[in-house]
Amino acid sequence: MSEEQVVTFEEAMEKLEEIVDKLEEGDVPLEKAIAYFQDGMTLSKLCHDKLKTIEGKMDQLLAENGELQPFQMGEDE
Repeated sequence: MSEEQVVTFEEAMEKLEEIVDKLEEGDVPLEKAIAYFQDGMTLSKLCHDKLKTIEGKMDQLLAENGELQPFQMGEDE
């Protein structure tokens, strides 16, 4: 998988699931299994990075005055 490709989170997860399915079948040649594993690790990192980016955005909410402020959950929640 090329880093130049722009992949959505959903596309990356779908490709990652396909790789896991292929590896779980067990009849994949070692060289191909290593290539699948490497692609899977790349997709996993991409998904993780996208989630961290969204998490950072979700940590801030728009205040009434229009300024961004950190989001903090109350102890009740």
